[in-house]
Amino acid sequence: MNEKNDNDQERLQEGRPEAIGIEEGKQEEEPGEGVGKTKAPKSELEKLQEVLLEAQAQATEYLDGWQRTQAEFANYKKRQAAERIQMTTMANANLLRKLFAVMDDFERAMKAMPEDLSHATWFEGIDLIQQKLKGIIKSEGVEAIETDGQSFDPRYHEAVTYEELAGYDEGQIIEEVQRGYMLGERVLRPALVRVAKASPPSPEEVEQEASANNEQETEVENKE
Repeated sequence: MNEKNDNDQERLQEGRPEAIGIEEGKQEEEPGEGVGKTKAPKSELEKLQEVLLEAQAQATEYLDGWQRTQAEFANYKKRQAAERIQMTTMANANLLRKLFAVMDDFERAMKAMPEDLSHATWFEGIDLIQQKLKGIIKSEGVEAIETDGQSFDPRYHEAVTYEELAGYDEGQIIEEVQRGYMLGERVLRPALVRVAKASPPSPEEVEQEASANNEQETEVENKE
């Protein structure tokens, strides 16, 4: 071993550095200074992190889709429930309108009944049937439209005649011809009514108005 070191020193002294494996002008490269250095392979931890991020993004996408589907289904159920209620209400309204015609027949028959028959047993039976029918209609939430002492309202009333009648203001209901009914805020059938209208002025009133106008004109002329 000592002999080898002595020989290496001799060769260095003789100017032959290549003899000991050292090339002239060659320097040792530092790590990371190489050109075109290949990328180091990913570690197992980095691979797992990428897989986790992809799984989280996919889970978020699935959650958003599930939430949208759930909201759409909830809205669908609400629409279905509202449509069922509307269909039931319409069916009930149609049935009630048919019962109104029966109620009208009962009322006309009761009004036309002679007074001396009002205490008969069969008359009391008819009256009892009428009261039961009224109770059934009322139990469905139906209310009669008020007309007594009311002013005409096209939302609830339908005029069959407009009449000049003393003692009534213009637009005031004179008489109910056919009863109207409401279900909540909905008019199932408007009440048929007679409505008062303003009477034309009498000749005396026309003459008085003309005289008053002439007096006013005369006063104006005198002032001028």
